[in-house]
Amino acid sequence: MRRAGAPEALALALRALAWAERAKLADAAAKRLLDEAARIARRHRLDHTLADVLMSRAAVNQELGAMGAAQRDLDAAGPLVAPDREVELAFQRAVLHQNIGRLADAATTYRELLARADTPERVKVIAGNNLAMIEAQHGRHSEALRRLDDAGRRAERVGPALVAMVLETRAWATVQSGRLAEGLRLFDEAGRAHEAAGLPLGEHYVEYADALIDLRLLPEAGAAARTAAEVFRRNGVPLMGAEAELRVAQLAMLAGNPEEAEQASRLAADSFGRQGRGLWRARAALVSAEARLRTGTASAADLREARRVARTMETRGTWSAAVDAYTVAGRIAAHLERIRDAVAALRRAAELARRSPVLVRLRGAVAAALAARLSGQDDEVLWHCRRGLGDLARHRAALPSVELRALASGHGAELGQFGLEVVVREGAAHRVLEWMERTRAAALLAAEPAGPAGTADVQDDLEALRAVSAELEAAPAQQSERSGAAPLIARQLALEHRIRRATWHRPARAERSAAGATAGLRELLDGRVLIEYGLLGDRLLAVVVEARPSRRSRMVELGPAGPALEQLKTLYFALRRLTQDRPPQSLAAARLSAESRITSLRGLLIEPLGVKPDAELVVVPVGDLHGVPWAALHDGPVSLAPSARFWTRARESALRRPPGESVVLVEGPHLTGATAEVQRLHAMYPHATVVTPPHSTAEAVIRLLDGADLVHLACHGRLRADNPLFSSLVLADGPLTMQELEARGAAPHRLVLASCESGADATYAGDEVLGFVSALLARGTAGIVASAAAVPDVAAIDLMCGLHEHLNKGRTLAHALFEARESLDRDDPGAYVSWCTFGAHGAA
Repeated sequence: MRRAGAPEALALALRALAWAERAKLADAAAKRLLDEAARIARRHRLDHTLADVLMSRAAVNQELGAMGAAQRDLDAAGPLVAPDREVELAFQRAVLHQNIGRLADAATTYRELLARADTPERVKVIAGNNLAMIEAQHGRHSEALRRLDDAGRRAERVGPALVAMVLETRAWATVQSGRLAEGLRLFDEAGRAHEAAGLPLGEHYVEYADALIDLRLLPEAGAAARTAAEVFRRNGVPLMGAEAELRVAQLAMLAGNPEEAEQASRLAADSFGRQGRGLWRARAALVSAEARLRTGTASAADLREARRVARTMETRGTWSAAVDAYTVAGRIAAHLERIRDAVAALRRAAELARRSPVLVRLRGAVAAALAARLSGQDDEVLWHCRRGLGDLARHRAALPSVELRALASGHGAELGQFGLEVVVREGAAHRVLEWMERTRAAALLAAEPAGPAGTADVQDDLEALRAVSAELEAAPAQQSERSGAAPLIARQLALEHRIRRATWHRPARAERSAAGATAGLRELLDGRVLIEYGLLGDRLLAVVVEARPSRRSRMVELGPAGPALEQLKTLYFALRRLTQDRPPQSLAAARLSAESRITSLRGLLIEPLGVKPDAELVVVPVGDLHGVPWAALHDGPVSLAPSARFWTRARESALRRPPGESVVLVEGPHLTGATAEVQRLHAMYPHATVVTPPHSTAEAVIRLLDGADLVHLACHGRLRADNPLFSSLVLADGPLTMQELEARGAAPHRLVLASCESGADATYAGDEVLGFVSALLARGTAGIVASAAAVPDVAAIDLMCGLHEHLNKGRTLAHALFEARESLDRDDPGAYVSWCTFGAHGAA
């Protein structure tokens, strides 16, 4: 075409090539082509063609962050544009206004374009889509979704690229409206639409990260934001690259890395500044100020900046951002001891949040509670905390998976602490207990366990996961570096990711009303003593509730939690050494260390409470104290529970259910001790159902678990600290994960898990806990025996058989375990580990 001597055709061809490069995020290449097209059009005085080229270059310049250059291109195009292209010029001006933060001007133009009969369908789709984004930013979510309905119908007539764009915005707007699980599903749909249309996924990852942040899926959000930042950096697209960098900064803050957050936010602020995007630069500056607050270096200048940002956001009508900005300003003012300024900013944040979606209201409740706390108004603190936690409970119950519900509780962690601070100061033990129960293991109580969630949507993936795990298990020992197994590991992770995501998209279950923690508690304790631990900052406290005859409750402050956690860490190091083949001297040293740590933990956690040495205890731990081997710290029976409400429900279930005789004994693969153990137990329960390899498959075990009176599982257990939902019990055909067990809803009345680490629950922010034990108790199992650590194979047989001997005499699990532990030869290292680590959970 260059040789053909047709300058207009050449300029238009170069513009078309540039548009194709832009679609691939190759904006620098697109600009070079458009520069050449503009030179040709100018040289040959092709005014209308030059106007089109300049409008195209304005769009590319925006993506390159050159807002001034984009404005100059549009200004130059104005006098040259053909009458039938004036709509395009108006549209490009509106997009520029939107990108630099002039949202009201952009919205006005978009509405005019949508009302014009001569506006091309493509422009109407994008104008409607962009106007919906502005409406959502101003909190008008219903109007935004209505706009997107119209844009979506138009997009179907235009092409797949615009369909993908509108789907993406619908997902984002749905998340902004507070419907997080639905938004997550729509984001997945939008991602598939982008791929089908051959579109880059950078912008998709940026907006997807927002949804994942709100769901507190922080590792996944971080991966999405970093992927987006890398895509835009690699392709030279500063406009979206800066937005991705800002998400990286926000995630670093949420992950507790303020230094990294400040560095990333400064990079983003510099980019926004060069682009002339003042509103976005203000957001980045706010993250920098908050990062300095977290490191204790916030200054009066940071306060001025935060207040400026807050006023700007409020003026622009972006309420969610304004709530965050006023809250940061209030916190900085409090840090600087400017209490009046702090209270004013925090109360403004609360006012702006009042009619917003649930997560913004939650942030407003935190701001209001903090303002009341600074003003010394305890009753008001409690009122705002109750209101916020009530909103959180409704939000949590609307989420479809136990994982998402557990993560959501992190939104209320600060409210829980503010309220606990008030009731501890009041000093009434029953009020402290009731407050701790508001947040304790609330995610597991948020939805009715009446029926299984089902696994039909992921059944093929579950079976594939078991097959992959079996292949990994069979990998030769010499592949210690796992290089040959790398494809299998990648396949395993991909399957886990798909299974997990499927649970995020299932319908939510019915909400359960949570009864008061102490309703009927004393009567159900029936001579037992309940101890519930709590954390106020780094201070450990306990509430002790005694039943008849004293009927006393008291609160005991135990001091910093750090010493107990250090002792616990050292104890487990010693117990691991006792499970290994070591010289006698090394085993003796490990035993001495373990005994010393147990004595120290007893002195830190039990002795200050003044309970009788042989009293039967019900212990509700908190945080990492769930890993304490509580049975080893007390000379009487001990039951554990995620919360007092859990224990109350388990006790009521145990009292309602008459003694049954359906016993199931399951032997897992590759365990010499399991074979002997199941054989000995079968002699005690001659009518029991016994399943052994190769018949002890996951499907067979799930069917047998459901509704059985007593189940004993002797198999390997695997704790997945990186992903607790994929902690598993190893059966004949592969792993039975906690994810599958929870979804299928199988719940025996009583269960003995003779498996390593099957009693080790993972803890989450907001006093949440998640693991085999807690999931089964939530499903209705009344009692469980499990180990919080690794145990030797054969060494546990005597304990398990002793346990069942006492169960056969009608003992509860706590009493049976206590009596079985008493008969162990603790001079044997393996027996000593079993004595330490097995615990009874629930109340059966």
